[in-house]
Parts: sequence; C-alpha cells; structure tokens
Amino acid sequence: MNERLNCFTQTTMSSSTNNNTTSSFSSPRSYCRALSQLPMRLSHRATSVTTTYEEMSRVRARSGRDMARSLRWYDLVGLGLGGMVGAGVFVATGRAAKLYAGPAVIVSYAIAGLCALLSAFCYTEFAVDMPVAGGAFSYLRVTFGEFAAFLTGANLIMEYVFSNAAVARSFTAYFGTAIGVATSKWRITISGLPDGFNQVDLLAVAVIVIISFCICYSTKNSSVLNMALTVIHIVFILFIITMGFWRGNVANLTHPAHPETSPSGFFPYSIAGVFNGAAMVYLSYIGYDAVSTMAEEVKDPARDIPIGISGSVVLVTILYCLMAASMCMLLPYDAIDIESPFSGAFKGSDGWGWVSNVIAAGASFGILTSLLVAMLGQARYLCVIGRSGVIPAWLAQVHPQYATPVNASAFLGVITAILALFTDLDVLLNLISIGTLFVFYMVANALIYRRYYAPGTTSSSPYPTVYFLLSFSFFALCFTLLWRFLPPDASIARPLLLSVFGASAIACLCMFNHFVPQARKPEFWGVPLMPWIPAVSIFLNVFLLGSLDGPSYYRFGVFSIVVVLFYIFYSVHASYDAEENGGLVTKVGDVGVDDGGSMKV
Repeated sequence: MNERLNCFTQTTMSSSTNNNTTSSFSSPRSYCRALSQLPMRLSHRATSVTTTYEEMSRVRARSGRDMARSLRWYDLVGLGLGGMVGAGVFVATGRAAKLYAGPAVIVSYAIAGLCALLSAFCYTEFAVDMPVAGGAFSYLRVTFGEFAAFLTGANLIMEYVFSNAAVARSFTAYFGTAIGVATSKWRITISGLPDGFNQVDLLAVAVIVIISFCICYSTKNSSVLNMALTVIHIVFILFIITMGFWRGNVANLTHPAHPETSPSGFFPYSIAGVFNGAAMVYLSYIGYDAVSTMAEEVKDPARDIPIGISGSVVLVTILYCLMAASMCMLLPYDAIDIESPFSGAFKGSDGWGWVSNVIAAGASFGILTSLLVAMLGQARYLCVIGRSGVIPAWLAQVHPQYATPVNASAFLGVITAILALFTDLDVLLNLISIGTLFVFYMVANALIYRRYYAPGTTSSSPYPTVYFLLSFSFFALCFTLLWRFLPPDASIARPLLLSVFGASAIACLCMFNHFVPQARKPEFWGVPLMPWIPAVSIFLNVFLLGSLDGPSYYRFGVFSIVVVLFYIFYSVHASYDAEENGGLVTKVGDVGVDDGGSMKV
C-alpha cells in the first residue's frame, strides 16, 4: 500500500510540476499581474472548501510519508492531562479565589470544566470523522472555507508560540524555587535593551531545544516521555491535595481572615463572582485541543479519540476541583497569595516550609508536560496549513524515517526559543488566550453548520443555519455585554435585561431545533443532544471572551490584520497557483479512506 501511495504522491507532484507554467511569484511582473486579479482570486479562493475525503487522501498525501499510527486512548489521555495540567492552575486558582469567587472557586472550576467538556465534544466529532493532524484548521476549512480556516489557524499558532515561550520562562522560576536558587541568578541582564526584553533566559531556550528534538524524533517516544512526566506530576498534585485536606480547616471555606473587610460565606461574591472566576480559571483547561491534532497518528480513531479527549477533560476537572478545595481549606480566601497560592500557604508554617519546594518541583514537571504537548500540537497545525498551499509547502513535509512533521517542529521551535530568550513573562502573558477561545467558538459553530447543511443536496439550504448562528451569537453577545458593563446596583434593569436576552437565545435555539432538520448524521461518533450542546458551548465561549481585558482584543485585532494582509498578498495567490497548476483539483483516483481513518488503495 505504501509503495502505491508513494507512487500516487509522486505522480501528483510530477503532474503539478509539469503544469506549473507560471507562478505568481516568479517575477515582479507576474506578481503585479496577480495583484491586479486580486478581487477575482479572493472571491474564488476565500470561501473554497474541501471535503473530508480530500483532507484524508489528496491533501494528506502532500506531506509525503504518512505519520505513524502508534497512539492509543491511554496515550491521548496522557497527552490531554499533560497539556492541561500545567503552570496555569498554580496561578489562576489563587487569583480567582481571592478576587472573584472566594471558596466557591471550586464551583468555578466545575463550570469551566463543563464548558471545556462541551467544546471537547465538538472537537471529538470532527476528529473521529476526519482524523487528520490539522485540528481546528481542517475542521473550519471543510466547513467555512479557506480564509476562515487560515485566520483562526494563524491566530491559534500565534497563541501556541507565545504561550510556549511564556511557559518556558516560567519553568526557570519554578525550577529555581524547587532547588532554592533565585530566578535572577538564572537570567543574564543585558544593558541597552528595553525593559521586558533585557533578561536573557538560557535555561528556557535549552528546554525548548530539547523538547523540539524529542518531538522531531518520534511521536510515540514523545508520548512515552509525556506519560512519565505526567505520572510524576500527578503524584505531586495528589501530594498537594493530601496536604491541603490534612493540614486544612473546613472553617476556612466560610470564614475569611478579615471579616470586617471581606464578605463571609462560601459564596462571598454571589453567583456573579463564581462565573467571573470560571472565566479566569478556564484558561487552565486550554490544551485539550492539542489532542485532536494527534488524530492522524491514532490507531483506532472511532474508539480512542472520544475516550482520550473527553476522558482527559473529566479527569482534569476532578483534579482541579480537589486542588481548589485543598487550597481554600489551607487558608481563608482573603489571605491567599495571588502569585503563588499553593506554595505560599506553607511558607509561614513552622516546619512545613519544605512543602513549598516540593510544590515548585511539581509545577516544574507540569510545565514540561504542557510544553511538550503544546509543541506537538502546534507543529501539526502548521504542517496541515502547509498542505493547504497558503504557506510554503516545505513546512508540510513529514520525515521519511521518523514519520513526524520535522520541518514545522523545527521552525516553530526556533521562533519559540527566540521569544523565550529575550521576552519577559508579563509581556508574553498579555498576548495569549483570546485566540484559543475564538477557535473554540468557531469550531462549535462549524459543527452545527456541518450537521444541518450538506452542500450539493437540494433539500438542504445554508440560510436557516446561518441565520440561527448569527442570531444566537448576537443574543449571547448582548447577554455578555450586559453582564460585564451594566452596574450591579441596577437592581431591576440588570436581571430584567439579562433574562430577556437569555430567554431570546433559548427561544431561538428551540425554534431552530424544531423547524430545521439535520442534513447529515455522523458515521462513527456524534455529539449527543444536537444542537443543544454545541449551542451552549457557543454561548459559554462568547461569555468567556467577554471577560477578557482590552489589551487582549487589541492584540487580537492587530495580529488578525497582519494575517489578513499576509493572506491577501501571499496566501490567496499561492493557493490559486496550486489550483491552476493542478495541485488542488487533481482527481485522487483509487485512493480512499477505510473505516478506521487510514488510507487504502
């Protein structure tokens, strides 16, 4: 089979080469001619969609060799745990408890976990139906077209790169705490560089380089390494939970340290504080989407992917709720150290200061696992974007011996290392998170659109589904803006308006469910209770997007403009050339996809 597939790939590439009479980038004159045709090319390529069959066969063949199918459900659960349980929980928990939810941060984690699980269901259906490495990029490309997929995919890769650089620099701080060495001794200050970019962190670069070599060498070995690190990390987390329940006091769940200035009770900031806390801690769940990018390397996608993605989210939710409970029992919520809540709880305790070092060591292992999984995921995103023709195709190449996307892995590793070398953690943290939530929102919309509209059938029209998605998002946005900006002391107007828009969203959903039939059914695994689960996911992701600060939207807007310009001046012409030269329209012939998602001839 491999010989016939390689023959097919070489034939396709040879055909493209033979037809490649003119390139938009072959000369300044050719490029000017391409720019003069920009409106036509945009209208033709921006909304062009592929099919699942094309993504699974012809598009995947552009990488040369197939990625090795070596992962099972327990590998995916390990990758999900490793990707989510990182440094985020050690920072977000204290901030959410002290500033927003109080001891009810436990409920905040449960709500955030439910939201993550709903989004994970949407990812799972796509990944089972189309087990390729592109994740959200591929899902949006077969649903909304090339431009929507490129915009969201580029933002997601940017989020990965910046967050990985931030996580790598945070490893230096936690590792220094674990061994009792100040962070300043690990970093070199270079005078003359601006603040925020003058602290050179060689340890962070070393970590990124080592992980890059690992993921280039073998996906299965990377999974084994992740599993080992994750097991060690989980042991540390169980230690933290045990210490919290042993040394903690149940009275701290309802009594603050300073009752004269801080409200009492399990819900000191009411239900509003719980949801605000959920918005903050939700970022601790980001990472499960990277598991979907491993779908192309899973032995039995229909069985392993649902268990791997959903199982990891459920386990992480349980661990997070237990960690939050142990922290709130150790200290009253108004006495929690925001920057280091878990280790800070033991610093002032006689004879227990060593626990802070143990917690820092556990966080260090968590950082390594989350960094490993994130770098695996980002390389596969970039690999599949390279297959689409909108960026240079060499980024899509799979190594003939190691069966990994080595070019994409090395390229992103270099960029991440450069950022981690100079850029301060605070600068990086201001640039992450919004893109990921935006992609989750888009995937939930894409799932509904794909279920209720089947192109090429006379009985299916896209307009009812499009109108529903726009209307539902509008009601969710209005609800979110009112929740955030309407003063809480507006005792009558606030609950009334929130009820109006909440009820409008539910009514819109009920009407759509009643009058619009599903156009297709999933063959292997589907999200239950359609369209309720993805609709709730849309609503919650809009709500969480509304909780982010202004700089996040500024970053998102600036970077999106850069992406649009790149698409206009390069990507649309590259993909148009590929189509004109046969690279995007050649018949696949007798190459197909079997039930397990693997190629057959």
